[in-house]
Amino acid sequence: MAVISEYEEEEEVQAPVPERSAEVQEIRLTPGIVTPPGEVVSKQHDAVLSALLVEHEQRPMEMLTTVIDYLFRETDLVKEDGVEVRVSEIVGAARKRRREADEEAVAAEKEKMAKVEKEVKEKEVKEKAVVGDLNEAPVDEDVEEVNITSNPLSFEDEGDDEPAGPEVKEPGVDDYDEKIDGKGLKPNDGNGYDHEKYSWTQTLQEVTVQIKIPEGTKSRMVACDIKSKSFKAGLKGQPPILAGEFFNPVKADDCFWSLEDNGSTLSILFTKHNQMEWWKSVVKGEPEINTQKVEPANSKLEDLDPETRQTVEKMMYDQRQKAMNLPTSDEQNKADILKKFMAQHPEMDFSKAKIC
Repeated sequence: MAVISEYEEEEEVQAPVPERSAEVQEIRLTPGIVTPPGEVVSKQHDAVLSALLVEHEQRPMEMLTTVIDYLFRETDLVKEDGVEVRVSEIVGAARKRRREADEEAVAAEKEKMAKVEKEVKEKEVKEKAVVGDLNEAPVDEDVEEVNITSNPLSFEDEGDDEPAGPEVKEPGVDDYDEKIDGKGLKPNDGNGYDHEKYSWTQTLQEVTVQIKIPEGTKSRMVACDIKSKSFKAGLKGQPPILAGEFFNPVKADDCFWSLEDNGSTLSILFTKHNQMEWWKSVVKGEPEINTQKVEPANSKLEDLDPETRQTVEKMMYDQRQKAMNLPTSDEQNKADILKKFMAQHPEMDFSKAKIC
């Protein structure tokens, strides 16, 4: 009897596990084999599971603990061999599916951005061709180089007042250019202007002012005070020859003056604080030049280093966009970000939103 009882107990232990439903069999995993992503994805119970997740205050680990505890109490899952391995494989497969889905989303976003960038570049090439046609009409028709012109804010109206008397350099020549590319005094060869008492030239980085003084002037006779936003220069004991607020701030510690031409010229070098824009005048209130007519020495974009070239191309693109009352690159980028955010949150009402 003892032997028979023992045999019956062994048979009971080895009895086959009741067959599961088709849905349960679908998600069972063989030990050591990870289900390929996308094969076992059932969403028919999402509503029930979402409600359960809400009951667990959106805490997935607590919800998972409840589900596992329920299965161990109400089913024979605990009797299955390697259940821990199978659960680990299920988690690994889900994690892999999520990772691949994220990678696909990133790749799609990159492809979309590349397409937009390509369209922007193609549009920019067409606009350059149009601007080139417009620039061929003025005096310098034989110049084929791309000119790095003014700063992005140079399309503002500068008024219609014309300079008087000594400000006109050549009789019969109208220094105010009222063509499509702006208004202002025609720059001299140094991209500045020759006034009666002084002249000035500039590069993107510096401004040089030449002030006429009596020949034989010594350095001890010079009075020159340079600050970041203003300066005054002349001779000691006399009113300043030139003084006022700079058109734009300078790096005061990097500015200096010297005497030239046997003491007949006071030369002052100002280092611009913003070295990616052209000045319209040295002192605010002075007649301004037309920065659209500025011709830098290095006017070929291909001669610039990549970083500077990218900055200059952005400035030129933004200039053209402003001239045509179109959004600049920064404004386009903000609009794209807002559009993407609105697409990701359709449940939000943006009808009364004020976008700055």
